[in-house]
Amino acid sequence: MKIINLFPKGFGSNCYLVEDGGEALIIDPSAAAESILDTLERDGCVPVGILLTHGHFDHIFSVDTLRNYAAKRGISLPLMIHEDDAPMLSDGKKSAFYTFFGKDRQYAPAERLLCDGDTVTVGNSTITVRHTPGHSPGSVCYVCESAGVIFTGDTIFADGYGRYDLWGGNWEILANSIKALRELDGNLTAYPGHGDSTRLSFALDNILYVI
Repeated sequence: MKIINLFPKGFGSNCYLVEDGGEALIIDPSAAAESILDTLERDGCVPVGILLTHGHFDHIFSVDTLRNYAAKRGISLPLMIHEDDAPMLSDGKKSAFYTFFGKDRQYAPAERLLCDGDTVTVGNSTITVRHTPGHSPGSVCYVCESAGVIFTGDTIFADGYGRYDLWGGNWEILANSIKALRELDGNLTAYPGHGDSTRLSFALDNILYVI
């Protein structure tokens, strides 16, 4: 498995391309759509889907443009998000777009709604959905044990955790989600929604006051 971070700057959100066996998943498309597709084409990978760790605007910024560009290239690119965050795609207040820009923005619905324990495949790898609410109702982490990686979105960073003062956020729920991550292999490499990657155990040890 090859992981590329197309860091778009702006709001500091990471956009990950997960390549395996000639296929690719796009996690949190905040980077420019053409840049995403051009990178995958250069690497000889066919994109097979878009995964969202949650529905805040800075992680979904390019999602509709990406789907439209892919369609023009003859590529079907289903969007996947946890069912509890699905309303954020159609409501700028819930996605926090209104909070930052003072106007609404809506995105097309997802083709697949995810639940805890669901799996998504890319090439020869299987990614498992782990529901970690608190930052938002449907925040998730994506775990691929065979590759030793976890994509944590805004649940946990290398040196902290996500805010919980936006729509659907809840500190107690977030703290419980973070505690539950201790059940996983601490040697997993954590790829967060913002900032640098690190070992999961290192990230958790940095916020011992929570867990």
